[in-house]
Amino acid sequence: MNFDSAREKMVEQQVRAWDVFDEDVLRVMTVMPRERFVPSRYDALAFADTEIPIGHGESMLTPTVEGRILQALKLVGSELVLEVGTGSGFLTACLARLARNVTSIDIHTDFLSTAGRRLASLGLDNVTLDEMDATRQLPEGPFDAIAVTGSLQRFDPRFVDALKPGGRLFIVVGDSPVMDARRVVRANDSEWRGESLFETDLKPLVNGALPPQFEF
Repeated sequence: MNFDSAREKMVEQQVRAWDVFDEDVLRVMTVMPRERFVPSRYDALAFADTEIPIGHGESMLTPTVEGRILQALKLVGSELVLEVGTGSGFLTACLARLARNVTSIDIHTDFLSTAGRRLASLGLDNVTLDEMDATRQLPEGPFDAIAVTGSLQRFDPRFVDALKPGGRLFIVVGDSPVMDARRVVRANDSEWRGESLFETDLKPLVNGALPPQFEF
């Protein structure tokens, strides 16, 4: 397989076609070797618009959702970013190319170790990986942008609290099969606004089905 050609087709035929027009995002997804982040037995699906199992009942996000997440955060290269759910490390790698520094947390130790090796092989040294359950605690912030890569049954305002004024949060909220992907922008210490971006159906964060804390 010609990986460069396959990535270009993935971006043009899937990602751009699903309303991802940010040229920096498209460029990063075109050059980032997604094939290195896919479990070997799923090599043939590396560039398909499908979720790919990675263990623990978890999956890689589809390229289209990854593109929409990256676009929603509006990164310009100077940001401190928090990623909740490291998974395979592919989205982590894209964030690292688009931002100044990334802190990525996951509840699964083996995900972190595998992602760490993949990131190191690409020379990405602006990423900190931590084992942490985001439903119980978050790394010390604040952050310019936060990407939550698993769904929550109810919106959790702690993610907004972890943003700097002007910071952007991508989060998916709701119940399967129809969930709401949202961008939330923190205006200042006491005000924030949210907008619905698209409907999707993502696997929940571990412990993400919690009693309601805040209705949004």
